[in-house]
Amino acid sequence: MKSVTLKELSLLLDGVVQGDETMVIASVATLEHAKAGQISFLANSKYRAQLESTQAGAVLLSAKDAQDYSGTALVVKDPYVGFARVAQLLDTTPKAASGIHPTAVIDPSAQLGEGVAIGANAVIGANVILGENVQIGPGSVIGQDSIIGSNSRLWANVTVYHNVQLGQDCIIHSGAILGSDGFGYANERGQWVKIPQTGGVRIGDRVEIGANTTIDRGALGHTEIHNGVIIDNQVQVAHNDIIGENTAIAGSTTIAGSVTIGKYCIIGGSSAIAGHLSIADGVHVSGGTNITSSMQEPGLYSSATVAMDNKLWRKNTVRFRQLDELFQRVKKLEKNSTTPD
Repeated sequence: MKSVTLKELSLLLDGVVQGDETMVIASVATLEHAKAGQISFLANSKYRAQLESTQAGAVLLSAKDAQDYSGTALVVKDPYVGFARVAQLLDTTPKAASGIHPTAVIDPSAQLGEGVAIGANAVIGANVILGENVQIGPGSVIGQDSIIGSNSRLWANVTVYHNVQLGQDCIIHSGAILGSDGFGYANERGQWVKIPQTGGVRIGDRVEIGANTTIDRGALGHTEIHNGVIIDNQVQVAHNDIIGENTAIAGSTTIAGSVTIGKYCIIGGSSAIAGHLSIADGVHVSGGTNITSSMQEPGLYSSATVAMDNKLWRKNTVRFRQLDELFQRVKKLEKNSTTPD
């Protein structure tokens, strides 16, 4: 088990210890459940009542909150970021794979960097390049001509199609599919004619992609996920989408084809984005929002309605259908009211 003293943590986080700096910390926990030897944090004022009753060995606090706390604390600029850093340091998550399992199938033309690990029943295709310390989980498939950057980790049953490039320090969770065909068809007298999807997928460094998320390959050019992007579980990214640096996309979001999303955006869960749109840098979208037109300015955007009593919802649905009629009536009344006698 990993452990570290508060003094060592203070140096890592550029913080100040309030209390016993020799205290040894072995893990992180919530204020409610923390015990001796664990460190917790206060980042949300609604949990302030738990601060006095916590059994945590130490608590990450802002300077303001530390003034009223009598226990041992590590005072930092941002307690939540501090918690994330400590959690990384004390992380006990196992590797996706260790060594090269004898049941792995590796094409002779594949290039494996130093320290590569490949799990049971994984398949590595022709001309694949795996960088140093790459981990390929059991049952995963890396298709022909794909590249996985150094220190990237793919959990069990990840599928990477051909001509996909993944940067360094990426994490791809189980069931994710990178490089599947985009939804491209022409219609000839009622019959669908498939358009071969001959582009690829290009994913930058430090990207994390959630379980069962799908990222389609480009129809002609590439689908692009830039550095630092985080994508939650069960997200659909269609062909030729471009997602800018450090954008976050929450679960069950659907993005149609040829959408460009800027840098530092936050897309709430279960949102839907229509095709061929552009979203500016710094746009934040509430969960469940339907985006049907481009967004040229940063800011917070929302749509959809909140849950309500079913009878009230039914009445409002009828009223919604009457909006155009109501608008025309109001327009007529305003016109009549401005007509001189």
